[in-house]
Amino acid sequence: MKAMLLTGIRKMEMREVPEPVLVNKDDVKIRMSVVGICGSDIHYYTQGQIGSQVVEYPFAVGHEGAGIVVEVGPSVKKVRPGDAIAIEPAMPCWTCDQCLSGRHHTCRKLRFLGCPGQAEGCLTEYIVMPETSCFPLKGGLRTDHGSISEPLAIGVYSVKKAAGVKDRKIGILGYGPIGMSVMLAARAEGAESFFVSDKINARLAIAKKEKAFLTVNPANEDLVKKVLAAENLGLDVVFECCGQQDAMDQAIEILKPGGKLVVVGIPEFDNWIVNVEKTRRKEISLQFIRRQVDCVETALSLMEKGKINIDNMITHRFSFGKTKEAFDLVAEYSDGVMKAMIDF
Repeated sequence: MKAMLLTGIRKMEMREVPEPVLVNKDDVKIRMSVVGICGSDIHYYTQGQIGSQVVEYPFAVGHEGAGIVVEVGPSVKKVRPGDAIAIEPAMPCWTCDQCLSGRHHTCRKLRFLGCPGQAEGCLTEYIVMPETSCFPLKGGLRTDHGSISEPLAIGVYSVKKAAGVKDRKIGILGYGPIGMSVMLAARAEGAESFFVSDKINARLAIAKKEKAFLTVNPANEDLVKKVLAAENLGLDVVFECCGQQDAMDQAIEILKPGGKLVVVGIPEFDNWIVNVEKTRRKEISLQFIRRQVDCVETALSLMEKGKINIDNMITHRFSFGKTKEAFDLVAEYSDGVMKAMIDF
């Protein structure tokens, strides 16, 4: 089969690799239909690593996938050949202390699609996944919805960990696909209003389409001043979704006393700096997010019921053969890209 492989920093090639086969009784073989490009994929493309996870070339990334079932193992009950499915990229062991406590997203032996040292990604014609990672697309949902369910599940989980957003004033700093997923999930939970920042005006335009109360470009506007002018008491919850130190600093400034800061973004540096006096005096709660747990079905259900509409998220599409062009576009934040999709 064909696979699009990273072969070096900003290098990518289409190569022939062995087609995967079923090994375990609960295996599902999937013909890929669509893969969304994630910011972590871009980290591996441009940096060759995320923290201690270092790419050994050649390597296939990609984990926001959906496809069609072509073959199943003898114990598989949830899906059957011909089904369109969303793919949960996490493959926990289900037996360690973390899995047994309901934290299978922090499984001690976790394997994750497109993660170096764990599993090849889904930028390949076929993949094999355990049945537990396969979710049927129902109620008119398309494979696009299946692919988007991965980042959307992170948004759903982040909102869940915020512990109450209904009727609250919400800040979202960084309005890429994850920031947008947070906004869509929080709105579905009844959040009152959204204060959104990003350094790309095209993304702020999408936030306006999604009825953000206030949008700010911190590259040329004073975010703190503008937000506090509109809401002088501060915001209830702020989601840091871009992995930038200046956004962390701004979040602390615009939160009201007793507010909650939810850190979703993945930074390229090793250590956050947090102002001790301001966080202590405001008694700010700090919550870090690691992917998601048990939120894929919720994300799919919210889309199926029409409570979340993803039409404004997908801005670009590329054929499988033009994957490198897509990665270059996303890496450079070109052409107002929000979410680029690879079609097989």
